[in-house]
Amino acid sequence: MLNIEIIFALALLLVHVWLVPMVFSLAHAKWLLGARDDVVELSVLTLRAKRAAANYMESLPAFLAIALLLKIEGIDTGSLALYWLSLRGIYLVLYVLGTPIIRSAVWIGSVVMLLQMALALL
Repeated sequence: MLNIEIIFALALLLVHVWLVPMVFSLAHAKWLLGARDDVVELSVLTLRAKRAAANYMESLPAFLAIALLLKIEGIDTGSLALYWLSLRGIYLVLYVLGTPIIRSAVWIGSVVMLLQMALALL
C-alpha cells in the first residue's frame, strides 16, 4: 500500500531533474559532462523541462509526507496517489509541449488529489 506510488514518485523526480533536461541538452554534451562553469544557451524545451521540474519539486515533499503518514496510519489511498502521480507525469509532458490552459487544469487536478489524500488522514 503506497510503496509503489512512493517509489514511482521518486523515479519521476529523476525523470524531471535528470532525464528530460539531459535529452534536450545533448547538443551540449561536453558541458553536461564537465563542471558546467561556462554559460550555454539552453533550448526552449530544456528551459520548460527545468521549470516543470521546479514545480514538481515544490509538490513532491507534500506528496511524500502525506503518503508516509497514510502508510503509518494504515490508510489505503493508493488510487489517489496513483492519480496524483499520473497527473504529474501528464503535467510534465504538457509543460514541455507548451500547452497552457490544459496544463494548469492538470496541475489543479494534482492538487485536488493531494488534498483528498490529506483529508483521508482526518
